[in-house]
Amino acid sequence: MSERLRLTAPLPSLDAWVEAFARAEIPVLAETAEAIEYMRAMEDDVDAHGLAQLIESDPLMTLKVLARANELKRGRSAGLMADPETVTAALVLMGITPFFRDFGRQATLEEALADHEEALLGLSRVMQRAERSSRYALGFAAHRADPDAAIIHSAALLHDFAEMLLWVHAPDLALKIAELQEQDRHLRSAIAQRQMLGIELADLEQALMKRWHLPDLLTRITNDKHARDPQVRCVHLAVRLARHTARGWDDAAVPDDLHDIAELLNLSPEHTLRLLHDFD
Repeated sequence: MSERLRLTAPLPSLDAWVEAFARAEIPVLAETAEAIEYMRAMEDDVDAHGLAQLIESDPLMTLKVLARANELKRGRSAGLMADPETVTAALVLMGITPFFRDFGRQATLEEALADHEEALLGLSRVMQRAERSSRYALGFAAHRADPDAAIIHSAALLHDFAEMLLWVHAPDLALKIAELQEQDRHLRSAIAQRQMLGIELADLEQALMKRWHLPDLLTRITNDKHARDPQVRCVHLAVRLARHTARGWDDAAVPDDLHDIAELLNLSPEHTLRLLHDFD
């Protein structure tokens, strides 16, 4: 049974963070919750593709569906079934009626953070960044004719889900990390996280993906430590660019991003920049 969680102090270990976040309720965007209720009322007319399009606009709803589908797979003839690596595949595995049965009216982020407007704003920025990252990553994968483009899209969308969950479950701590980085624009996220939380969110994210038995391919592509892998590089560079251009294209790190993306896509920097603006 999931529960509401509101942490105000760091936990003693990575295992403690994993345990707390794994048990906690994961709310979703209010517009996602409303759209699911609208579709529930016309269930007979809903198909997996249309429902997937709705879910994939919300990183945390995407996370919940993939976790549930892989839990179901483990309870069936796991060795005979492929991992559901996309939301569409997850919905096909689950079935539309069981989806609506398993996912009742969803708790919303707006309700969870109704008393913390600054945290809701911080979370909104991370989710907007995730949406841009996923768009870039899908564009890179499509340009490279990667057969796993849909999975790369999901990996970019989920890349920062631990940061999203931190804003939900420990908003004061998330705000302090944001303030540290605002005071020092050169402070790396991982260092700020270790200072404030005692862990890095990337490690928490990988541990939660394993705890929820998310597909190996999705887990690997989301892990920046495999940065030489072209699929991981698609996601890593998409996330990097979305982060550096969150306030505009004049960030000092953008030329380096442009160089690395041009190398990945085998294009000139000028052609790459035009392509990126098209994606945006």
